Amino acid sequence: QVQLVESGGGLVQAGGSLRLSCAASRRTFSFYIMGWFRQAPGKEREFVAAFKWRGGITYYAEAGKGRFPISTAKAKNTVYLQMNSLTPVDTDVYYCAAQYYSRGNYYYKGDYTYWGQGPRVTVSS
Repeated sequence: QVQLVESGGGLVQAGGSLRLSCAASRRTFSFYIMGWFRQAPGKEREFVAAFKWRGGITYYAEAGKGRFPISTAKAKNTVYLQMNSLTPVDTDVYYCAAQYYSRGNYYYKGDYTYWGQGPRVTVSS
């Protein structure tokens, strides 16, 4: 059973930064892709960023492009989401996700099988 354990959520002021970590119970490079999603109460879970291990390709949603770089530490089986220039709009629960093989759409939550517990990020104004 694959486990994704997240850390790094919390409270930050607008303009500040946070880094989320996602540690996998198995070697992260054995996954085809790992991603980050976020979800606000009553809303759909939406794509933030993803990292495809083959080729080291990164993908970003428009909201996070340039602000939320995704990175990895292969030796630690960990994927990070560095969140910069945060605004109250970024207040959400953030989820790490992983998938072993391509299902076609890196931005679609249904294409990921494994999920973290979702730490909450709160940005105060």
